[in-house]
Amino acid sequence: MNPSQIAQALLASGSDAIVAADRDGIIRHWNQGAERIFGHSAAEAVGKSLDLIIPEQLRARHWDGYRHVMQTGHSRYGEGDLLAVPGLRKDSSRVSLEFTVALIRNEAGETVGVAAILRDVTARFEKMKALRTKLAGRS
Repeated sequence: MNPSQIAQALLASGSDAIVAADRDGIIRHWNQGAERIFGHSAAEAVGKSLDLIIPEQLRARHWDGYRHVMQTGHSRYGEGDLLAVPGLRKDSSRVSLEFTVALIRNEAGETVGVAAILRDVTARFEKMKALRTKLAGRS
C-alpha cells in the first residue's frame, strides 16, 4: 500500500465530503461524500462557485475570509481546528457541518486553493438542541 493508493481511497470515499476549490473559489474536486451530503453530482458541482453550498446570508463573510487567505497564504484557523457552519443542500435545505481545511500550495509555495473535509452532523446537532431545550424546561 503506497501513499497514492491511500489518497485515492480517501478521495473516493463516500463517508465524508472532500471538496477542493481553486484561488477563485471554483470547485475542482467533489467526491461521493459531497454528492451524498449536498445532493449535487460531481458533474453539477465541479466548475461552479462554492456559493453552491454556502447559505446566501453567509457568503459575504465567507468570501472576505477566502480572499484574505488566498492573498496572504495564511488562515486564522490552525491545523486541527474543527470548524462548524451551516451548509446548503441542492433542495435548499440546511445541513449542519463540521469541517477541517488545508491550503493547497504549488511548487513555489504559493497558495493556489483549499481542500476541505466536511461531515454532516445535522442529526447530532438536532439531538443536542432538543436536549438543551429539555434541560432548560427543568430549570
